[in-house]
Amino acid sequence: MRRFVFIVVFILIAIFGIFFLYRYYFVFGRGAKAGELNFFVQKGYVWKTYEGRLIQTGFKPQNLGGVQSNEFEFSVTDEKVAQQLMSSSGKVLELHYKEYLGALPWRGMSTFIVDSIISVTDPATGKRVAF
Repeated sequence: MRRFVFIVVFILIAIFGIFFLYRYYFVFGRGAKAGELNFFVQKGYVWKTYEGRLIQTGFKPQNLGGVQSNEFEFSVTDEKVAQQLMSSSGKVLELHYKEYLGALPWRGMSTFIVDSIISVTDPATGKRVAF
């Protein structure tokens, strides 16, 4: 009987582990988004995470006659990328991101994790900024 209970517990723990890995560490998608960096902050009580918002060009009506801007909310885990974004507020950015199925508190509040900056353009001059 003990052996049966041990096998059942082991199978349940394995199923939970596989589900956890799939839900929180499986990269669901990769892509790039471009737009103006609205804000980028570090916040949190226990885990200090970097969170940002990119305002994309164009408008998306939520209902007929309404106007809503396209916003891309994201998190950043890499300290180097975060420091580059801290100094890029108000600039037009092209960001590469990974999308996960679920958010973890130590990784950020969003399921979109930016892992690199493709390009930074100053909207006043129209020239790319080098880091």
